Amino acid sequence: MGYYKTIDGVKYDGDLIDAADKAIAGKGDGRISKTDAAELLKSVKDGNSYTDIEKSTMAYIRDNYKWMDGANEWFRTEIRKWATTK
Repeated sequence: MGYYKTIDGVKYDGDLIDAADKAIAGKGDGRISKTDAAELLKSVKDGNSYTDIEKSTMAYIRDNYKWMDGANEWFRTEIRKWATTK
């Protein structure tokens, strides 16, 4: 796993925060799309386990970033399916 970012005293996965920031920057409407969610999922899967830091980071991203309709639900479904194989 990469580095950490501390936000309000809580340690998060820096790579996931960066991916979410990149997803909402520039073009588009500032929301995380299903394509962006797929990139987040790929980032989580790179370590071959869903760590507690990644879980808390994704909870932070879900609560603090805007998501397109269906993108958050898609991510949550896919991460659950993948996590059950670990």
